[in-house]
Amino acid sequence: MSDLEADPTEAVCEPSPGPGPIAELFPAREVPLGGVRGVYVERTLPQRDLPTVGAWCFLDRFGSPTVTTTGASPDILPHPHIGLQTVTWPFDGRIRHRDSVGSDVEIEPGQLNLMTSGRGIAHSEFGVPGAQAGNGLQLWIALPGTATGVDPHFEQHRELPVHEEPGLRATVLIGSLGGVTSPARAYTPIVGADIVLDPGAEVGLPVERAFEHAVLVIDGTVVVDGTDLAAGPLLYLGTDRAELSLTSAGGAHLALLGGEPFAEELVMWWNFVGRSHDEIVAARAAWEARDTARFADIAGHGPDERIPAPPLPPLRLKPRKRATGCDHR
Repeated sequence: MSDLEADPTEAVCEPSPGPGPIAELFPAREVPLGGVRGVYVERTLPQRDLPTVGAWCFLDRFGSPTVTTTGASPDILPHPHIGLQTVTWPFDGRIRHRDSVGSDVEIEPGQLNLMTSGRGIAHSEFGVPGAQAGNGLQLWIALPGTATGVDPHFEQHRELPVHEEPGLRATVLIGSLGGVTSPARAYTPIVGADIVLDPGAEVGLPVERAFEHAVLVIDGTVVVDGTDLAAGPLLYLGTDRAELSLTSAGGAHLALLGGEPFAEELVMWWNFVGRSHDEIVAARAAWEARDTARFADIAGHGPDERIPAPPLPPLRLKPRKRATGCDHR
C-alpha cells in the first residue's frame, strides 16, 4: 500500500480530546495512486478536519465502481514505510504482497494482510495475473511512540472471528467487537470490522463508549443512529456511544473503524508517519540512499524496481492547526 501523490503535503494529526457523540460526513476524494497501471482510489482518511479515527490515519477504497479508472488492482513497485501498520482487506481479486522481511504471499477475499513497519520496511503489491480485478480497502494504523522502533514484521490471517446476531454478520479485522477478538496484533486500543446487514435488518451493535467511531458504506444504504448513509463519504460518529443503531431496508455492506482517540501528535508525509520534520527527512534520505540497514531489498525485484521519494516541500514540516479544532466540530 502506498501514497503515491506526486506532490504530497504533510498532514499533522493533533491529539483529540474526544468530541462526544456527533455525526459528520466527510466526502471521498479521487486520488491517482500511480503505480504500473495508474489506477485511482477513493480516499476518505486523512481529512483536513479529521486526520485520524483512533489510530486509523489512512483509508483508501480501490477498485470502486465510481472512480475514474476501474478494473485493476493497484500494481505498486517497492516503496518504504515507517511508523505505521498497513492493512489490506480485499473484497474480490487476488493481490501478491512481497516485502523486505522476506514475505511473499497472495491474499484473497476473506483474508487480512497486516504489515508493521516499525523503524522501516519496504514492500510491493501486484494484482495476480489472470485473477479477477481487485476491489477492497487499504488502510494505515499509526503506531504509538512506544512501538515506532519495533522490528518490522508481517502477518497474514486467513481466518478471522465473526460476531453474528439476527440481521448482522461482522468480521473482526483487528481489535474486539461483540465479544470476539481478532488475532491481528494491535499496538493501541482499536477496532476494525467488515459488516454485512441483511435486508430489513434493525440492529443495536454494542461498541466501546471510550472509542471514537466512523462508518464507510461499501454497498447499499444504511441508517446509522438516525443518519442516512450511502456508499462514498465517511460518517464520523465521535465518542461516547455504547451502541450503534444500524438499519437497512435493502441490506448493506459497510466498514466500521474505531479506537481510543489518539493521544500523540503525528506528522504524515508520503508513506511515512512520524513525529517531526527531522524524522521524515531522515527516512526519506535513507530510502533515496538505498540504505539496506533500514529498508532491506525485496527478493524478486531488481535494483531499479522501486518508487523514488518525491521532493520535500521547501519548508519545515510542522504541526498545523485543524481548521475546525481538535473536536472535529
